[in-house]
Amino acid sequence: MSEKEKILKKYFGYDNFRDGQEELIDSILAGQDTLGIMQTGAGKSLCFQIPAMILQGITLVISPLISLMKDQVGALNQAGVHAAYLNSSLSLNQYRQALKYAKEGKYKIIYVAPERLTTEEFLEFARQADISMISVDEAHCVSQWGQDFRPSYLKIIDFVEKLPRRPIISGFTATATKEVKEDIIQILKLNSPSVVATGFDRGNLHFVIQAPKDKYKVVQNHLHDNPGQSGIIYCLTRKEVEDVCHRLHREGYPVTRYHAGLSDEERRNNQDDFIFDQKPIMIATNAFGMGIDKSNVRYVIHYNMPKNIESYYQEAGRAGRDGEAAECILLYGGKDVITNQFFIDNNNDNNELDYVTQELVKERDRERLKKMTYYCFTNDCLRDYILRYFGEYGSSYCGNCSNCLSKFEEKDVTHMAKQLIGCVQSSGQRFGIGVIVETVHGSNSAKLIKNKMIDNEFHGKLSDEAISLIRQVMNHLILKGDLFLTNSEYAVLKLTD
Repeated sequence: MSEKEKILKKYFGYDNFRDGQEELIDSILAGQDTLGIMQTGAGKSLCFQIPAMILQGITLVISPLISLMKDQVGALNQAGVHAAYLNSSLSLNQYRQALKYAKEGKYKIIYVAPERLTTEEFLEFARQADISMISVDEAHCVSQWGQDFRPSYLKIIDFVEKLPRRPIISGFTATATKEVKEDIIQILKLNSPSVVATGFDRGNLHFVIQAPKDKYKVVQNHLHDNPGQSGIIYCLTRKEVEDVCHRLHREGYPVTRYHAGLSDEERRNNQDDFIFDQKPIMIATNAFGMGIDKSNVRYVIHYNMPKNIESYYQEAGRAGRDGEAAECILLYGGKDVITNQFFIDNNNDNNELDYVTQELVKERDRERLKKMTYYCFTNDCLRDYILRYFGEYGSSYCGNCSNCLSKFEEKDVTHMAKQLIGCVQSSGQRFGIGVIVETVHGSNSAKLIKNKMIDNEFHGKLSDEAISLIRQVMNHLILKGDLFLTNSEYAVLKLTD
């Protein structure tokens, strides 16, 4: 039995490596720069943790999230591996104590936040230490094409170049398009790297898209029909998390919640309740899930559409890690697009970048949002849509998604599109989606009366059509670029020049 296999068994309890793991480990042990692109739940961490235990010196693992560092270091220490983390959650005394132990060679693996790399105290330590490898977790954060670009990741290579000897550099991510992969290699200056991609397809996941009038009712029905199952329900906002959690709790469901507005202690307790099945249903924002390895999650419901395919697939991929059948249900609503646009336009995470670069990042985020929205409207195979997004080409019929299992009726909506565009134009481009849709549908609400829209020439022109179909056509016009929504506080429809 090889040393890597002994470590796998002794410290991690596995008899065999999963797909791609051994190849990545061998590449690192051969002294080669390495990039691993592995689907959520494929066991990325072992691919740098096992080499770190075999290589002579220290391995620095650069990680973006404090909670993820704490979880992984805690798991390593519990398994008998000496590891530590250095981040802003430590007091000055704790930080210096950890550095002292690191200098004495007590740790094989040190997790560090990218912001820490540029501090003089850490640089002084790193220059004196025997660093065998720098492993960049969530490596897509280095790319402006990535779904979670973090400017602090751009400092990694500056740090590497200040070291007296260049260590092996490895990067790992669950989601990387062709552009992101090329960016990672270029920005981290990986030398002729070994690139191992294990593939994105998860055949046991059943993908479903719904656009219900009442999202809560869909969730309620799903929980009623699947008692005792563990699942995650993702919401876009903390407010929605609180609302859904409160309503389900009131009905007697074993739910808990997770978002950035809760204290560290409450988040930790709620996470443990979920992992150990005390409360098997988690309602959360996207702050939850990174590094969580719970195999029996039977469904992931997105109460709102996420802002990009990368985030969606990573979050949905937390279902069915045991290989058994699992549901990935996305509940789409027109407001989801507006909320995501607001988040993109008001994102202040990249303030250290110059204005032009900030706008470039936002433009790429908007483009990703558009592709996410297309996913919610396509009649094509949902699995194939996702795989093509990541550059993989499979069958155009998977037989395991709501589109492949549905029959679609074709309908010419040219007339409806003309009425909607005409209504926007005739009303002086002053209103949002709701007013325009209600006008053409013939509503006599107080809001329309107040704004004199019942006198508009297009009022009631589509009264025979289902309002849900009118909304779909409206969303299609926005997606195609015939209309666009302003980025102001009250999103207003405008004609594209």
